[in-house]
Amino acid sequence: MTTTSKANPLRRVIWAGLGLLGVLLLVMRLSPRPAPSTSALPHYGQVAGFQLTNQLGQAMTANDLTGRVWVADIIFTRCPGPCVKMTRQLAELQAALAPDRPVTLVSLTADPEFDSVEVLRQYADRFGAQPGRWHFLTGRKAEVYDLAIKQLLLAVDDTDPAQRTNDADLFIHSTKFVLVDAQGGVRGVFEGTEPESRPRLMEAIQLLLKEGKG
Repeated sequence: MTTTSKANPLRRVIWAGLGLLGVLLLVMRLSPRPAPSTSALPHYGQVAGFQLTNQLGQAMTANDLTGRVWVADIIFTRCPGPCVKMTRQLAELQAALAPDRPVTLVSLTADPEFDSVEVLRQYADRFGAQPGRWHFLTGRKAEVYDLAIKQLLLAVDDTDPAQRTNDADLFIHSTKFVLVDAQGGVRGVFEGTEPESRPRLMEAIQLLLKEGKG
């Protein structure tokens, strides 16, 4: 854990991000749902760039995802909570996507010091991740967290040791799926633990695919 003086600014950024996500989700929930065929999705932010490594040991950058719609989340392999449920949801989304659709899944690790390339490869295999379609990304913690917090608006932080409920309760993190368009624009936020959100996510993905052909 970092010292209090170093941790407080990061925590403020994280909880500010959580607050922004909450407002966005509330607006999305309360706003009338537009007709999918005529309405574009809003823009919430932009992925500026990153350089991380996937479960196959391959370098991944934002440029590798240009031209592809992608869905991102943040999990960790030792997670005793919602991570397995989130990953199963993405596995079902992967199965529902046509093989020729330019859609990619991206799972960041909140625990890059433990989640090595090999650990992530085994985790990816456990859930049937298709190479090239679903990337589990690790790297320097600061770089992973920069992408998660500042660019994708996904909250993540170390759990205070005094508040841990078990030895694996190491991180607090968002359970959201973030939808990103082919130009790196953040275009939607969906609950990653609820199966009911998958049809809405699929609908939004189809909107972005049509938008890309526009």
